[in-house]
Amino acid sequence: MTTIDYSVWDHIEVSDDEDDTHPNIDTPSLFRWRHQARVERMEAFQKQGEELEKNLAESRKKLQEAQKKVQELSLKSTEEAKQQLVKAQEEEKRLKKEERNCEKKVDEYRREEKKMPWNVDTLSKEGFSKSVLNVKPEVKEETEEEKEEKHKTFVEKYEKQIKHFGMLRRWDDSQKYLSDNPHLVCEETANYLVIMCIDLEVEEKHALMEQVAHQTIVMQFILELAKSLKVDPRGCFRQFFAKIKTADQQYQDAFNDELESFKERVRGRAKIRIEKAMKEYEEEERQKRLGPGGLDPVEVYDSLPVEMQKCFDEKDIQLLQDVISKMDPTEAKIHMKRCIDSGLWVPNSRTDDDGEKDEKEDESQYEEVKRESSDGQTTSDSK
Repeated sequence: MTTIDYSVWDHIEVSDDEDDTHPNIDTPSLFRWRHQARVERMEAFQKQGEELEKNLAESRKKLQEAQKKVQELSLKSTEEAKQQLVKAQEEEKRLKKEERNCEKKVDEYRREEKKMPWNVDTLSKEGFSKSVLNVKPEVKEETEEEKEEKHKTFVEKYEKQIKHFGMLRRWDDSQKYLSDNPHLVCEETANYLVIMCIDLEVEEKHALMEQVAHQTIVMQFILELAKSLKVDPRGCFRQFFAKIKTADQQYQDAFNDELESFKERVRGRAKIRIEKAMKEYEEEERQKRLGPGGLDPVEVYDSLPVEMQKCFDEKDIQLLQDVISKMDPTEAKIHMKRCIDSGLWVPNSRTDDDGEKDEKEDESQYEEVKRESSDGQTTSDSK
């Protein structure tokens, strides 16, 4: 037989209505005062819990910002950045301790909350009222392909407007333009402005890059504000402009620091892109230079002995024949084959049906150069 656990009833606070009171005391008033005192205690306790939760949330937010700052400074190598990193790490350590203290207080509050006795105000519930909440549907995570397609479609439609926003300078002008075009307040605009900055830096339009970089950080700050407030960015960009125009020095410094860091990252990305383009160009030029045997004439020339280089510099065939005749036959044969494969030396080619040279042909070409050298030497002796 199942037993019933009655221990839960130990925490029920008996109603004041059952208390015996003195005949001369106004019983209804006494009950009202007691009830009011109990409600006030409950409200004060609840307010305390809300304050503790709020402090914990703020502590965690500050810690996240401090950790982000430590990560950013750790990527920099300047002496000033190293000093700032030490301070940032100390701040991070302090905030971690503060977060632990807040968590401890919240845990203590929850334990006290469980110990509180039930009463008529906590047991009773309304039976015929209901609240309907418009719950925001869970946002499905987009794939990389979907994000790319979304970005492409957005840019094709609003590229001109994004560029116009990127060229604005005054806070008021930027705010008015976004008020007229609120659809621009989104990740796609920020991403396009980043690409635009890198393109301008590659083109060495440094002043324009810095202007667009400023507007990029404006958009990113708006998006970050929207995330922290958990609202649509189109609904909070006015708050950003109101804040930045009346901000204290600390907020202005944070904005300027982020702007300078962003410009440095843009310059770094532009440098990488330029280096990559130069390598691709050099490789294309190298491919164009390749001789019939697939060798680069510049590389082959650099590998030749100085005497042979001089022959090609002066375009002196007789001198080349003389140099070949004095070299070790095996070494000379290797050099001549590389010269032919790179196109530095173009002999009277004898190819097979497929147009490919075989080893016997290479040897015959070497022997031809050597023979011509010998013939030239004999003629010279006879004279």
